[in-house]
Amino acid sequence: MVHTLNSKCEDSLLHNFIDQSWPPKPTYSVDDIPDLTGRVVIVTGGNTGIGKETAKALLLHNARVYIAARSQVKAEQAIEHLFALTGKKALFLQLDLADLASVKAAVEEFNRRESELHILFNNAGVLLPPIDDLTAQGYDLQFGTNVLGHFYLTKLLLPLLLHTVQLSLAAGLPKGTVRIINTSSDSHLFVKNIEYKTLDLAASNVTRKERKKLGGQGLYEQSKLGNVLLATELASRYGDQGIVTTSLNPGHLKSDLQRNMPKVVLALVGSVILHPLPLGALTQLWAGTSPEGAEFNGKYLIPWARLGRASKHVTPAMAAELWEWMEAQVVGY
Repeated sequence: MVHTLNSKCEDSLLHNFIDQSWPPKPTYSVDDIPDLTGRVVIVTGGNTGIGKETAKALLLHNARVYIAARSQVKAEQAIEHLFALTGKKALFLQLDLADLASVKAAVEEFNRRESELHILFNNAGVLLPPIDDLTAQGYDLQFGTNVLGHFYLTKLLLPLLLHTVQLSLAAGLPKGTVRIINTSSDSHLFVKNIEYKTLDLAASNVTRKERKKLGGQGLYEQSKLGNVLLATELASRYGDQGIVTTSLNPGHLKSDLQRNMPKVVLALVGSVILHPLPLGALTQLWAGTSPEGAEFNGKYLIPWARLGRASKHVTPAMAAELWEWMEAQVVGY
């Protein structure tokens, strides 16, 4: 069943935030996932948090799952733990989203190992690192990891994804089998645009003082807006070619994503708003595997497995602008 918001105050930012922060009891569960035998899946950040929960559910339903992560040690520990839980072995893919060269190497390795890719979960992310932390190429770490790294990964995988569309149709699989899921957050509701000058430190001459004025939270919020905009543009460009792209808010969850938050703040937030981690995987699993998910191209999903509304500031023009900026950043890699 597809759920939608129906309150008279649907357009209220406060209502939207409250509805996503304290969602109703889920009507969808991992038991609803169909058999995924033969499906090849990548989960970025699948070694921890909701990525690991997502990988677990996929393995239980017979998908061939790649955990794409920076740390091989941590990924292999997760793979062994998941094997103990599911009896199925995930595969490791070396990927550092904060380094465009690593992203390219990861795709080259994946293409050597696989001839199909059915579902790409752009799930990994960082939250509130030290404000001076940058990517290997000098971009804001949050935007560089959460958005630019995922853009480049997706861009390089698009030929394989489009090839898989044709193979899937030839094999008699339903339309909409090939999907891209971008994990965002309701934090994107609180920012109106992308301040590009705060992203590329080498090119913008932005001082630390200016970045600090925006703050770690502001930088995080615009990265989550970037996730939605990337999904919007992918849906526009490739929806009619058979790739279904969605973005979503997985919910406020108890995970190690909050490891950089002050302990006092985390304790306060955790007591009021954070939900059990397994719930966080439900919405992206719904987007990636459900039969109805084939109709979700360009949609924004909310906890737990419901259709929602992205920020009113998300426009096709803004999505296209971000795409063009990111295209320029990856030239030469």
